Amino acid sequence: MTELRGPRVLLRSWRGDDLDPFAALNADPAVTKFLAGPRSREASAEMIARLQAGIDERGWGLWAVDVGGLCIGFTGITYPRFESHFTPCVEIGWRLAREAWGHGYAMEAARVALAFGFAVLDLTEIVSFTAVRNARSRRVMERIGMSYDPADDFDHPQLPGHPLQQHVLYRLARKDWRP
Repeated sequence: MTELRGPRVLLRSWRGDDLDPFAALNADPAVTKFLAGPRSREASAEMIARLQAGIDERGWGLWAVDVGGLCIGFTGITYPRFESHFTPCVEIGWRLAREAWGHGYAMEAARVALAFGFAVLDLTEIVSFTAVRNARSRRVMERIGMSYDPADDFDHPQLPGHPLQQHVLYRLARKDWRP
């Protein structure tokens, strides 16, 4: 089981006691504002099972972010579950509880995941994407050194006709990564 540590965060496998805080953050409209909408407790449990299955299969994925023994969300790297002009690829992503926002946890956890992707997995590039209007996630992408090119903008194929369909893509090549 791979665990990754930052100064304040631990990226780890999912545990049974993660469901309550994870379901709570997935039900928070502020957290899900730039996603397809809030998720039920049942959907959150299914998501944890899917994320853990990916970790079990590959040894890496979207890990639970642990601060002080509590799950505050997830961060990690994975394969997107759709096809687009930039796939196949490995993406970095995060989702944190609203109470965890503004403390630098997303940026710290993302840097830990990037280090794993580039230094351990020897990836040549990691991407990230979000809805155009998701300024918070875009700021994290920029702060961890990712680059944006408007020519990479795309319509998310899993959100046809949805107001959040238009997405931006950020990229970071290993050669440009600064540990």
